[in-house]
Amino acid sequence: MDRILTHPILGDTPEGRLVNFTYDGQTLQGIEGEPIAAALRVAGVMTHRYTKKRHEPRGVFCAIGRCTDCVMVVNGKPNIRTCITPLEEGMDVRTQYGASAEKDY
Repeated sequence: MDRILTHPILGDTPEGRLVNFTYDGQTLQGIEGEPIAAALRVAGVMTHRYTKKRHEPRGVFCAIGRCTDCVMVVNGKPNIRTCITPLEEGMDVRTQYGASAEKDY
């Protein structure tokens, strides 16, 4: 997939270096400083969480940090809005199940 070059809130994607991060235990690469959701999209990851009641998949919806569809567990902390959180070297990003840390991530 193509990389997102301009974000409506964060502006242009920084011309940073490639960094490694993990997604559900799998090593991926992204550009340091780009939104986590953008790096996941390039890797083909479109589901970020599953709803608590119906276990329905959710992904990026608004892409500006207003909704909670893109929340994931980042570095052990649930409910991180990945559409506005900058990617850093070594981040541990995991699919979120439910509304918070109900599951042992």
